[in-house]
Amino acid sequence: MLRDDPVAPAKMAHMVLVSPPAAVLVDWYKAVLACEEVFANERITFLSFDDEHHRVAIAQNESLADRDGRAAGVHHVAYSFTSLDDLLSTYARLRDAGITPYWCVNHGMSTSMYYRDPDGNQIELQVDNFATAAEGKAAFASPAFAANTAGIDFDPDRLLERRRAGTPVAELLRPDAAPVEAAD
Repeated sequence: MLRDDPVAPAKMAHMVLVSPPAAVLVDWYKAVLACEEVFANERITFLSFDDEHHRVAIAQNESLADRDGRAAGVHHVAYSFTSLDDLLSTYARLRDAGITPYWCVNHGMSTSMYYRDPDGNQIELQVDNFATAAEGKAAFASPAFAANTAGIDFDPDRLLERRRAGTPVAELLRPDAAPVEAAD
C-alpha cells in the first residue's frame, strides 16, 4: 500500500567508483573486502561480499583527472564486521599483504580502521562497540562523546597482540578504555 509518511530505505545497497586504473582498484577492493567478481567487462566490474548481487561497482574511465583531496565529495564509506576478531583478522591479512590503515581509532560507538584505496578514496572497516543499535545511538548523547567526538587512537598491532593474548573483547572495545599504545 502506498504511504504518505516518509519511508527510509531498507539498506544501503552499493557504491560505484569511477577510476582510470580500474583494474588496480578492482584488485584492491577484492583484497580488502574479500569480494568476489560477479561480472566484468572492459567498462565496469561488479563485486559482492555477501548475498547482495553487488556491493561495489568500479567503472573504467581513462579521461579522469586525479583528485587533489581538496574537492567536495564523499569522505569515506564504512563497512561493519560482526566481531572484533573478524576486524582484527582482516587487519592482519591486509597488513601481511602490504595494505595498512592510515588511522585507527575507537570512536566510542565503534572501533575503526581507515584505509585509502589506490585512487585515494577512503573506506572505514569497523565493528560496533555496543550489543545493540540503541546503545550505540545513546553513546552520542554521552558527555564523553561531546568532549571527544573523534575518539581515541590505537595501535592495531598492539590491539591484535592483546586479543591474541586472551584479553576479553568487551575490555578491548570499551569506549572509555585507555588508548592501546604500541608495545615498547
